[in-house]
Amino acid sequence: MTSISLSELNALVRDTLRYQMPDSYWVVAEIASVSVRGNGHCYLEFVERDPHEGLVAKASAHIWRNTFALLRSHFERATGQALAAGMKVLVEVEVDFHEVYGYSLNILDIDPTYTMGDMARRRQEILEQLREDGVLEMNKALVLPRPLSRIAVISSETAAGYGDFCNQMNQKPYKFTLKLFPAIMQGNTVENSVIAALELIAAEEEKWDAVAIIRGGGAVSDLNGFDSYLLAANVAQFPLPVLTGIGHERDDTVIDFVAHTRLKTPTAVAAFLLDVREKEIREMDALEETLLRTATLCLRDRKELFQQLAHRFQLASEQFSNLRRERLLRLMGRLELLTQQRLQNEQHRLEFIPGRITAAIEQRLDREGRTLKMLEQNVRLASPERILKLGFSITTLNGKTVRNASQLKPGDHLQTQFEDGVVSSIVE
Repeated sequence: MTSISLSELNALVRDTLRYQMPDSYWVVAEIASVSVRGNGHCYLEFVERDPHEGLVAKASAHIWRNTFALLRSHFERATGQALAAGMKVLVEVEVDFHEVYGYSLNILDIDPTYTMGDMARRRQEILEQLREDGVLEMNKALVLPRPLSRIAVISSETAAGYGDFCNQMNQKPYKFTLKLFPAIMQGNTVENSVIAALELIAAEEEKWDAVAIIRGGGAVSDLNGFDSYLLAANVAQFPLPVLTGIGHERDDTVIDFVAHTRLKTPTAVAAFLLDVREKEIREMDALEETLLRTATLCLRDRKELFQQLAHRFQLASEQFSNLRRERLLRLMGRLELLTQQRLQNEQHRLEFIPGRITAAIEQRLDREGRTLKMLEQNVRLASPERILKLGFSITTLNGKTVRNASQLKPGDHLQTQFEDGVVSSIVE
């Protein structure tokens, strides 16, 4: 059996690769890790991931010192970012195999436009997802409160941008209520830290008019933490208007697209707040002037109207008084005429009264005379003498007329009067 040593095998592999793959290749890969050694060489770990299968390929790569110095400068100038984990790159590589270190890729060139395009694509995918979720424009739709004076600030307490913001705000004598909610503004923990600060602000939402997320300086790569779907979704749905000023004038992050107002730097955020306050003051001054002018015009118009009404009231009063006076005179004339007529009528009635009284008395006397004669005749017809003449008798007991037998008892002495005399009798 023929055998070879390991070094001979590795040398055979090396020679075969060089023979079979003598050219360079442009390869798309994701940087899993990157480190620059003290000797100036750059070492990377490339991976390829499948959405369903996960990791499907992995390779080590390096950029030798002289090449790295040129590529790094060109890449960072074009993209504004340094090579970093999680970044997708398009690199020109040679396949290399070392007897000791094994398989690796030697990077000859990097195309920064691909990386910029990939970053833009990822950012666009996040924005499209936010749009599909219906939250992309939610924060922009909020109305800035007036006055805009209570600002919750999310930043790093030691960041130069926060200091610039405070200095800018202190340049004008306007009263603002500012409170810092500290957060990490660069690195892998940006998302969780800023979301935690937002949650603290939301817990006391009624205390604040708006939120300012600010940071300044640093590399563009430090902004990667702000290109997060979860952070952008929190900002988009936040119940208060969010202002962003994260320190770079050229590059926008996802949260810049969803925030209510995107500003370039922390000082720009401060300038915006001061401008809004100045505008509010100007509007208040203009409103005060308008109110004063309107009130003056209104008072003048009211005064003229009052004078006109007073004059018209005076004329109307005089006319009314004249009309009342004329009517009163007419009523007095009518009253006098009616009084005279009434007096005349009563006088005529009085003139007829004596004659009417005399006639009435005569009629009454005549009527009473006839009545008296009839009574006299009736008295004569009912007299005892006439009754006795008619054959009747009158019996008395003790001077009282006896009308019934029940009035008598044995032994009573009676007297019976006839027309021609009186007879005494005793009851048995």
